[in-house]
Amino acid sequence: MSFLTRHPEPKLQGAWNLFQVGLFLFPLLPTWGGLTIIFSTIVAWTKNFKQIINQPVHRALIVLSVLLILTAIVAENRSDALIGLSNFIPYFFVFAGFNTIIQTPNQLRQIAWILIIPSIPVVILGLGQQFLGWSGIEQLRGFFGWVIVLNGSPPDRMSSVFMYANILAVYVLIVFILGLGLLIERLPFWKYKPEEKLYPKPTFLTVLIIALFGVTIALIFTNSRNAWGLMVLSSVAYSVYLGWLIVLGLVIAGVTAIFGAAFAPSPLQKGLRVIVPAYFWQRLTDQNFERPVETLRITQWKFAWNLTQEKPLIGWGLRNFTALYESQMNVWMGHPHNLFLMMTAEVGIPATLLFFSIVGWILIQAVWVAIQQKIKPENQLIFFSYGLAFSACVLFNMLDVTLYDFRVNTLGWILLGAIYGNIQQIRSCSVEQL
Repeated sequence: MSFLTRHPEPKLQGAWNLFQVGLFLFPLLPTWGGLTIIFSTIVAWTKNFKQIINQPVHRALIVLSVLLILTAIVAENRSDALIGLSNFIPYFFVFAGFNTIIQTPNQLRQIAWILIIPSIPVVILGLGQQFLGWSGIEQLRGFFGWVIVLNGSPPDRMSSVFMYANILAVYVLIVFILGLGLLIERLPFWKYKPEEKLYPKPTFLTVLIIALFGVTIALIFTNSRNAWGLMVLSSVAYSVYLGWLIVLGLVIAGVTAIFGAAFAPSPLQKGLRVIVPAYFWQRLTDQNFERPVETLRITQWKFAWNLTQEKPLIGWGLRNFTALYESQMNVWMGHPHNLFLMMTAEVGIPATLLFFSIVGWILIQAVWVAIQQKIKPENQLIFFSYGLAFSACVLFNMLDVTLYDFRVNTLGWILLGAIYGNIQQIRSCSVEQL
């Protein structure tokens, strides 16, 4: 595997090179990596403007952008709502560039590798934060774009170079899922091998195994129940997809034991708690936390739905939930921990349904392409991995909201853009063969 690979369209080679470099820098140097990625999408727009603007998905995103701007203009707090547009509209623009740049399964593998390598220093910094007392670099915060918080944010939960433990959890979850897909492709008994030249050298396989071990450890120490559940679900999904019944049985047995240690009747519970580390079942039961009712997700969800019912068509404006919640509950809460309810409350039901319909339509197209068996057997696993990684991001956002983080939001749009770009390429090849 070389660091920079060739693009199937020579005119997009420059954009693809910039994208690869930017993505490599992105986790540890988000400002510089992000600017490089954005520049790559600008290059893609200049090379393929007519093709991009004529795609129905991109036109739908333009309509959605207009709706979001209108909701911001009439928002309860207009300034916050206008700032909130930055979490959506710029990403629609770069998404169009992503799906133009990323067109082939080989590019999917390359992107996965590029994400895996910097995850190792991210995990090392997180472990240092948790166990070696690492913190600071405040003086270089402007250059790096992050600062390490002693013992994590919130305390005793690994956050590494991210602003919060749950944000780190989403990042390492994406790396875990994509890395697991690459590892399975390398296993001797996996029968659908990609081209031999695509296999990295043995040293890279070692790096992959180290990275997977590291991100698994990081997932545990983020103490994110959402991420734990999605790591288990992704492992189950791989096991079902591959027909690995033994692995599936082990995963189910492990999950059953953990839930039993948390919630089973007393005699069984005591026995399981001897086997299952307290770190896991105490987190599931929230035994170490006494939470005011105002901080519970169910309270936030009810409040967001009440806001939706009051203004179902236009909402209250992006980023307006926080001030409204604080004024009534006397507790600061950045979002209602559910992306769908946040959007219905802040931009109304029509804009929310359009947003989720666009994303859903892309995923339905991906499933339809897979059902029609238009993906070559040797490429089906990597395609499945990307669908699984993006689905994990969606599910995570049903219990949290991660779009306020520049890096994780961008990675989500990269995953969706990669899926859509490959769908477009597969469909165009099918039409040419008719």
